Amino acid sequence: GVWRQTRALLFKNCLIKCRTKKSSVQEVLFPLFFLFWLILMSMMHPHRKYGEVANTNLGTLDTSMLVNFVIGYTPPTRMAREIMKKVAFDNFEDDIITEEYLSEEELQEASAFKPSNFVGVVFNDAMSYQLRFPDSVAMSSIYMESR
Repeated sequence: GVWRQTRALLFKNCLIKCRTKKSSVQEVLFPLFFLFWLILMSMMHPHRKYGEVANTNLGTLDTSMLVNFVIGYTPPTRMAREIMKKVAFDNFEDDIITEEYLSEEELQEASAFKPSNFVGVVFNDAMSYQLRFPDSVAMSSIYMESR
């Protein structure tokens, strides 16, 4: 039953491979060629490793640059509100304006109409976020892999 059908199928596949040598060789060589190409490209563009930065005193923050600075954030969860309240009031008092948006699309639309002093914050969860500047996305510096 099953063994006879399996043996017949293997024999049929061997006959097909022997009769179509050109395509059989291509099936083996193309993946090897692309693997070699990927290895060559990764060797040409190695990962960048950044060393540690020593603790230094950066001095006082020039708050004149932060006048009327707008930080928009989404989604408006309780944790996000607490974080943004701490950023706005505990550190910079009245210099920073925070605005909450219901979705990331609303945040992008608002950043298109706001001046260059707008920064968006998209909270992925309680511990991670992405900063959105006009026409770009800044990822966390923790990730050092090449993109």
